[in-house]
Amino acid sequence: MRKIVVSFFAVFVMLYVSGCAEKNPSILKTYKVHTPVSSGDYTFVRYYEMSDGTWRTDDCSYQYKLEITGRMGGAVKDSTFVFLSNRETISFEQAWKASGLSSDSRDYFEASDARFVGMKLK
Repeated sequence: MRKIVVSFFAVFVMLYVSGCAEKNPSILKTYKVHTPVSSGDYTFVRYYEMSDGTWRTDDCSYQYKLEITGRMGGAVKDSTFVFLSNRETISFEQAWKASGLSSDSRDYFEASDARFVGMKLK
């Protein structure tokens, strides 16, 4: 059993060193800044979907793209806030505050932690 594990590890290392593992992920899709009139989707920051499953802005890399939906106060419709994040979850309350609607700077994320990139109105 030990020989099998050692052999598997050796093959993995050889493949990684030889270039079979992706070292520099490529861009799969670019989300450009736009404000469409009819669809209700807004992108405020250009960002990229990467081939290794991560997300990037021009400044930082993120593990997750989160779409956080809920209803603010007396709103008639739900709002969806789009964040790139290194956190697995962000609450709706955190999202709407960090989207620019809070006057308290403590409600905002550090750029390396999460970044508000867009919004969807239903």
